[in-house]
Amino acid sequence: MVTSSRLCYNIAVDDAAWMREALAEAERALAHGDVPVGAVAVRDGVIIGRGHNRKEADVDPTAHAEMIALQEAARTLGGWRLVGVTLYCTLEPCPMCAGAMVAARLPRLVYGADDPKAGAAGSVVELLRDPRFNHQVAVTRGVLAEEAQALLERFFARLRENDDGGIA
Repeated sequence: MVTSSRLCYNIAVDDAAWMREALAEAERALAHGDVPVGAVAVRDGVIIGRGHNRKEADVDPTAHAEMIALQEAARTLGGWRLVGVTLYCTLEPCPMCAGAMVAARLPRLVYGADDPKAGAAGSVVELLRDPRFNHQVAVTRGVLAEEAQALLERFFARLRENDDGGIA
């Protein structure tokens, strides 16, 4: 249990609740044919940024859920330093997204499923806690990982059924 002058909350319970919001964003990506990854940025118990993968929809290789949520959070706060923000993401971030988290001075990341092909929070490389950078991000992994993984498996099974080779 964590308390402050403004709030009292149970981190594990809150992490699962916020991850459910990220999973809802991932469902939105799935609905329009993108890899189902979702993210929400939370500060003081309020969502200040949301995102879901839009690479296919926007024809933009940088339109990852995390990038969109970080951008929205920065606009909401009126600055790029995301002090006091926790980012919840359904999938371990890639190197691009991890770099953006470090650059934004994000204090904490919570993610669901590991990404053994591109994960930058320890699965392939460790960028978020690398002491050579001027900022490190605390990481909590595996929150609702089974649900996040199930969405990804559903997407890729559907892709294999269609076998049009459109998404790699």
